[in-house]
Amino acid sequence: MGRGAAVKEDLASRPRYAALRRESFAGADLVSVHLRQLRFTRCSFRGADLRHATLDGCTFTLCDFGGTRLRGASLRGVSLAGCDLTGADLREADLSHAHLGQVRTGLPPRGLTDTTGIRLDHAVLRGLDLDQVIGWPLTE
Repeated sequence: MGRGAAVKEDLASRPRYAALRRESFAGADLVSVHLRQLRFTRCSFRGADLRHATLDGCTFTLCDFGGTRLRGASLRGVSLAGCDLTGADLREADLSHAHLGQVRTGLPPRGLTDTTGIRLDHAVLRGLDLDQVIGWPLTE
């Protein structure tokens, strides 16, 4: 089993609500991984392939998703607080009832989620909650 498959299997086998801190999944092949409401803090997914992954109910705090491929992923009820999503591909992703917001890390504008340059073509945004998000491509 290759490193990528081992990382994917390890994540998928974590119990519900398991906490992961300061781990790097940068560039990992996590296509179609199914996670059980895990809690990630300061983890890197930069350039990872999470196409068609199921991340429903997961919590991401201060995580790096720059350039991550999340096309067709299920992110229902996800919380992204203070995360970097610059250039992420969220086409056809389901962000129903997700929360994109901030982390209180000091004086503003620190701890804000950055969505500059994300792709959202055909994404499901029903009930999406935005709290001081940088670079959101849609006007309200």
